[in-house]
Amino acid sequence: MSAWHGKSKGTPLGYRIFVWVLKTFGVLPAYFLLRIVVLYYFFFSYKASRQIYLLYRHKLGYGRVTSLIKLYKNYFLLGQGIIDKVVLMSGIKNKFSFDFDGEENLHKIAALKKGGILLSAHIGNWDVAGHLFKRLESRINIVLYDGEHEQIKEYLEGVIGKRNMSIIVIKNDLSHIYKISEALSNNELVCMHADRFLEGNKTLTASFLGEPARFPMGPFLLASKFKVPVSYVFAVKESNLHYHLFASDIKDYAAVEKNEIMLQMLADYVNEIEKKVKQYPEQWFNYYNFWEQKTNDSN
Repeated sequence: MSAWHGKSKGTPLGYRIFVWVLKTFGVLPAYFLLRIVVLYYFFFSYKASRQIYLLYRHKLGYGRVTSLIKLYKNYFLLGQGIIDKVVLMSGIKNKFSFDFDGEENLHKIAALKKGGILLSAHIGNWDVAGHLFKRLESRINIVLYDGEHEQIKEYLEGVIGKRNMSIIVIKNDLSHIYKISEALSNNELVCMHADRFLEGNKTLTASFLGEPARFPMGPFLLASKFKVPVSYVFAVKESNLHYHLFASDIKDYAAVEKNEIMLQMLADYVNEIEKKVKQYPEQWFNYYNFWEQKTNDSN
């Protein structure tokens, strides 16, 4: 899992082209252009393509041709997700629709006024879920790696504007830990991914899709320390213009023994992401060897 370095791909010019197409012609023409761009990543991003192919071929048991088709669709859905983020957050006219299973669970957490943790993964489109969190009557803090290249980030902020929520950036000096602790102490909600870490971070190991995989300890340690309610949240794309958002039942680990909270929470989390990966396999966006053991790629 150490192959992930906290960086995202893309260039400012590429973003400018797509934003111009979006503003001039709309979402669907931008998707058409995307199909051409995706071919580049499909053929020339060997390291990333190999890992997703192995997921489909060996972990999920698809045939070779089906795995290649799903690989192309994976890249296409990733690109669509970036386009959709720009559209939704910049107010570009669109016809997106949404289903939200479990929204009442998030309102319950907010109403408890005890703080809470919303955990997700790099499945589907997290930015769409985050955009809709503004409907909650609670301050939202989103924790993320500052992995986008500065030029791209500055350009997107000019197009999208500042997000209507607090962003806590993960830093090497661990200052983000104090900000997260402060947010939870103030009974605010903290949203974060729990499926990526940078090498050197403390981790927990669990069986994921049949093999041991490491997960960052931080989110589970926070829940153990503050004993706040938890919900597992995902936003997946089900058609060109339709998203389905999920928020699990509230998990309250306050009654669990302190030394068991992290393991119980990890087990619940892995169970949730396994279900989502199997249901939406083309929307798993971790492009590196997620498992501790390397998979034989001879076929």
